[in-house]
Amino acid sequence: MADHDVDLFVIGAGSGGVRAARIAAGYGARIMIAEEYRLGGTCVIRGCVPKKLLVYAARFADDFEDAAGYGWTVGEPAFDWGKLIANKDREIARLELAYTTNLERSKVAIARSRAVLEDAHTVRLLATGEKVKARHILIATGGAPWQGPEIPGIDHAISSNEAFHLEQLPKRILIQGGAYIAVEFAGIFNGLGSEVTLVYRGEDILRGFDDDLRAHLHAEMERRGIKIICGKTVRAVHRTQDTGFAATLSDDRVIEVDKVMFAVGRWPNVAGLGLDAAGVRFTDNGGIAVDEFSRTSVPHIYAVGDVTNRVNLTPVAIREGHAFADTVFGNKPTAVDHANVPTAVFSEPEVGAIGLTEAQARAQLAKVDIYKTSFRPMKMSLAGRDTRAFFKLVVDGETDRLVGCHIVGPDAGELIQLIAVAMRMKATKADFDATMAVHPTAAEELVTMREKAMSYVRQAAE
Repeated sequence: MADHDVDLFVIGAGSGGVRAARIAAGYGARIMIAEEYRLGGTCVIRGCVPKKLLVYAARFADDFEDAAGYGWTVGEPAFDWGKLIANKDREIARLELAYTTNLERSKVAIARSRAVLEDAHTVRLLATGEKVKARHILIATGGAPWQGPEIPGIDHAISSNEAFHLEQLPKRILIQGGAYIAVEFAGIFNGLGSEVTLVYRGEDILRGFDDDLRAHLHAEMERRGIKIICGKTVRAVHRTQDTGFAATLSDDRVIEVDKVMFAVGRWPNVAGLGLDAAGVRFTDNGGIAVDEFSRTSVPHIYAVGDVTNRVNLTPVAIREGHAFADTVFGNKPTAVDHANVPTAVFSEPEVGAIGLTEAQARAQLAKVDIYKTSFRPMKMSLAGRDTRAFFKLVVDGETDRLVGCHIVGPDAGELIQLIAVAMRMKATKADFDATMAVHPTAAEELVTMREKAMSYVRQAAE
């Protein structure tokens, strides 16, 4: 051990890196972790956590409006963007301190610096020039916003990073993109009173999700006043005389707004880390290539989380970091199962999904049964709000196992977490049918859908 300063050097103190460091330290390993920005990574500092706080803020507008139907008289609500952002920043600072404290309690050395690889066992801290010898190196640098192809005026567009720190709430905003971040921020700004236009190059938002779910959410977002333009892109952005911006679309349409936000995806944060020089290989989608134990092509170098571009979700990064530590330092080889990962989109209304879409099931299974329903949530009966929830179950028609669940509606994220447990236990449609309903709830629809919406049988090849 004399030829190594630490047993593990972690580059990146986000969810995956911090979990790996703490678990490895628990096994008695000497750990150092480097972070060039703030401890906590994308999720805690400028991702899932602050975004969910803004989602909560945006939903109060509906609550104030709906209260009248339940007998409440509420004065004219007033919203203060500056106060929201200040309170959000205070909570993020508290969480960052908690991350720091937990690392220190685990006896993990913290280097507040960018770190780059010198070779397979040496890391250099740019802030001090110090070189650290490590038996193992873990890359956990996550992803970064990708602005898309270079276009005129691209520098005028903000990403989700800047959206969390705007000095004022824009009256009009155009968001380009159609995945998690774009859809969620469209709901946030709309709920807080902005006029929102969502521009997406694909045929419909949330590519990769079930088609019925996508269509339902699209309709619900438009019902809330969000303008969605599919099949188009922003071709140029120009500043206007009134300090606003004019976005020119690919069909030459011009839309004037106060802010333009690009949320067209995130890219593995691998630039300038010395990975090429160390011989680390990459996948076709730009992520670091790893095996089932998160090992890269270079002995003693591993990678977890979004930087590998496998399943880019915070809980997945945490699970991968934990499994890495168990494998390398706990003598418990652990491969992460990336199948049936539940996910939520905190749009308005909310989305929860797990497993196969209808299209995927029909392509993979010999027989597929579909159960689905759309209904008005009970809370809306007195509120008078015109919105509908959507539930869909995808079932393997030969085994009766549930292979997919897709929900749009209140608390969809909470519901899909529990569905994930049932699917992990290989629950069948018969198990759902035999489960007593909780009434009156929206969730009871999951166990009371009896009539098949459709059934497909794939013809055998001759």
